[in-house]
This record gives sequence, structure tokens and C-alpha cells, in this order.
Amino acid sequence: MENADTAVWAALMEMDPDRKVQRVAALRWDGGSPAVAPVAIPVPGRPARPVLVAPKALPARRSLHTPAGRVVLIHALTHIEFNAINLALDAVYRFPGLPEGFYQDWLAVAREEALHFQLLREHLRSLGSEYGALPAHDGLWQMAVATAADPLLRMALVPRVLEARGLDVTPGIQARLAQAGDLRAVEILERIRHDELGHVAVGSRWFRYLCESRGLDPEETFFALVNAHFRGRLQGPFQEQARLQAGFSPREMAWLEARQTLQEGVRG
Repeated sequence: MENADTAVWAALMEMDPDRKVQRVAALRWDGGSPAVAPVAIPVPGRPARPVLVAPKALPARRSLHTPAGRVVLIHALTHIEFNAINLALDAVYRFPGLPEGFYQDWLAVAREEALHFQLLREHLRSLGSEYGALPAHDGLWQMAVATAADPLLRMALVPRVLEARGLDVTPGIQARLAQAGDLRAVEILERIRHDELGHVAVGSRWFRYLCESRGLDPEETFFALVNAHFRGRLQGPFQEQARLQAGFSPREMAWLEARQTLQEGVRG
């Protein structure tokens, strides 16, 4: 039988989506922290398709009132969830020496991301398409590579920036899908929204733990890490209540709003 960290590595590097989901479902942490020294992973386990392209080369958005438009959206969301499986597994594999709860939490996140991927892929099939039929981009995994050296940086930028963005945009996507009559997609996204709130909360909890263990102020550290390492735009509007539930502080919310205003002023 594989030990836990070997099994996590095998799941992370599994290329076939069905077998990856099966491996994730079978994962159980047996205590302690990873025994295998992590190595660089420029490319995780993923299928040959979708073809990965620059964001500007992705298919143009179409009206969600057409099946083709919904396929473009659902395919993009399916790709996000597949990448999220690898991101959660990498958090377990990547960072030894943390409390056992860290690994338990991120394995639970991986299992939920695998479920999200399955739900969206099944819906994509109901629309007459398949995961891999359209190109996608590699931005999420590139963030994993960029934050591989430090769990504090990973917790700041992946759950508290990238995943938190999902809390902001999902309600609007649900409203558009409801107008288009795709109630199954709305239902799936409601499950994802609920779970992702928990995932961001996990990131917030371990971000604060790491700050406290290093004698750092969590709010000031979050501001500094985002300013130093996040190259994208922090786009609003922000779902303040959801973010507060997920572990953001009122001061962090005020800072995000101010930073967005500053970005808009620079663009103007």
C-alpha cells in the first residue's frame, strides 16, 4: 500500500482525469507531515487536451442564450476546477513540516474540487461537448509555480486572491445562466460557491497561522505580499459579506477597495 505522501504525489501527477478523481477519492492522511522531499513540478499531471494557449487566444465569449456560448463558459469553469485539484494536491505535497491539520484540510479541498470537476464535466457533456474540446490557459498552475517556495505566499495568493475572486463573480454568472434557462448550471455553481467559501476560509486560517508562527502581522503581510507578487488586477466589485465569512478582515476589505480604486485611476 502506498504511504500518504506517495499517494498524493501519484494523484498530483496522474494525467487521466478519471483516474485522478479516483486517486483523490482514495486519499487518506496517515499523520505527520510529508516524508518525501518535494521536487519542482513545472507541469502537473493533466491530459494532452485542452491545448494551453495565451489568455488572449481563448475562444471569444458568446451569449449564454446559445448552447455554444454556454459550452465556452462551462468548459472554462471545468478547466478551473481541474487545475484546482492539482493546486490543492500540491499544497499537501509541497510544504512539509506543518501541522497535520494543514494536510487534512487541503486533502478535503482536493476532494471537493474533484467533485466540482465531475459535476461540470457531466454538464458539459449534456451540452454536447467534452473537457478538452476547447483551448484553455495555464494561469492557475503558473501561480502554483510562482508560490512554490513558501506556504505563506501560497496561502496569500492562491486561496485569498485567485479563489476569492470566485466568490465575487459566481453570483453574477448564476444570474446570467438563470436568465438563459440553464438551471442545472446554476445549481452546480451554487454547490461550488458554497464549497469555495470554505476553501478560502481554509487559506485564511493557515495564512494567519503562518503569520503568527513567524511573528508577522497578518493584514500588513497580506498587503505586502499582494503588492510584491501579484501581477494582475484586483477586480471588483467584491462580495464583502462572503469574503468576511471566508476570513477577510474589514481592514483587508477596505484595502482591496482602495487598491481597486487606485488601479482604475491609473488606467484612466
